[in-house]
Amino acid sequence: MGHDHSHNDGNLRRVLLALTFTGVFMVVEVIGGILSGSLALLADAGHMLTDTMALALAAVAFKVSKKPPDARLSFGYQRFQILAAFVNGLSLLLIVAWILFEAVRRLITPEDVEGQTMLVVAAAGLFVNIAAFIVLHGGDRENLNIRGAALHVAGDLLGSVAAIIAAIVILYTGWMTIDPILSVAVALLILKSAWGLVKRSAHVLLEGAPEWLDVPDMQLKLTQRMPNVRSIHHVHVWGLTPQDLMLTMHLCLCNPPDNATAIIRDVKAWLEQEYGIGHSTIEVEIDDCSDRVAG
Repeated sequence: MGHDHSHNDGNLRRVLLALTFTGVFMVVEVIGGILSGSLALLADAGHMLTDTMALALAAVAFKVSKKPPDARLSFGYQRFQILAAFVNGLSLLLIVAWILFEAVRRLITPEDVEGQTMLVVAAAGLFVNIAAFIVLHGGDRENLNIRGAALHVAGDLLGSVAAIIAAIVILYTGWMTIDPILSVAVALLILKSAWGLVKRSAHVLLEGAPEWLDVPDMQLKLTQRMPNVRSIHHVHVWGLTPQDLMLTMHLCLCNPPDNATAIIRDVKAWLEQEYGIGHSTIEVEIDDCSDRVAG
């Protein structure tokens, strides 16, 4: 548990640093957009505002998840990180929808963009986003909250690259259509990652079993390991987070055990060693399942 807290502390520091980078540059981009009259920069500033809010949500999630369990939330607040990741994924999908809508509008009605100012601000944004992404990429890559925050920054990074390319093309050719075309390409790249984040975080929120875990195979191995086992049933595996796995199961034995507690301890140790399941609740039964109602 102490190891988890130190991980969360490190992740929180990284998110706060990335939040500072993104928030400060968002203000710079707003000023640059106003001075140049560039709608593209102002639109990207709106994108960065959304990302700043997403990073702030991620930071709050890490802070809240450190709260100890209480009477109302006996498992604690770890799941808040997954909720934040889910919200961040949904916001990314909304951003993609907005970018695609704006790109279509600009393809129909092209708008003039000052390429020089756009290039300078986009280049500065690229350096800021690279720094923020490196900070977040060094965190816990299995943590969905960190992944959600990093995806937002990666979207900004791709947007900066696209803006630089578009600015160079506009400066040398005057072809304004390049701006919405590259925006669509970036949006489609963000879409794939955003959908993956929403899907994975929703799976955790729905208390689904880990994708990598073959539950029938786990039952078979445990049965082979314990010859006194008649059956294993009512197996439920889920996680507060992808790292904090939990399990409940019924263990039906052929004969009364000499020491049921020793059997439970043995199974718990095996589950943690083989599958990383740190919290398991095991009900030992003899001959028949205790949940069956006599007919």
